[in-house]
Amino acid sequence: MKSHQEDAGRLINILSHQLKRKITLSSEKRCGLTNMQSRVLHFILLRTLEVPVYQKDIEKEFDIRKSTATEILKLMEKNGFIFRECSKEDGRMKEIIPTEKSLAMQKEIVENIRSIETKLREGIPPEDYQTCIDVLKKMIENLV
Repeated sequence: MKSHQEDAGRLINILSHQLKRKITLSSEKRCGLTNMQSRVLHFILLRTLEVPVYQKDIEKEFDIRKSTATEILKLMEKNGFIFRECSKEDGRMKEIIPTEKSLAMQKEIVENIRSIETKLREGIPPEDYQTCIDVLKKMIENLV
């Protein structure tokens, strides 16, 4: 019988908390953002490098309700981290765009995440790392 120490959910939870602590901006650089707002800003800054971001993307990424996402984004907009404008593809949707204030943090955030990803992979053969990624994706899929 496996010990409590080997429960996948418990280990994933511990790893998740460690990652959240490491990835969030240091308190002096957060500029008044809550931990959750900081995580959402990380997501917005990284994702907008590739594709437009909408509220539904944040709801899905963080598994939060529409009302929760709305409140987070309203405060972030009020505090000057994002602005929203009508999408060119669909006028009913508002694209979330980082402000200059947020973009000034982007390089540090990307470097921080890359550094943590490198640290996560230390001592793990690439094939084992890929197996871990595949297993985590399947676990996520199992819970949806």
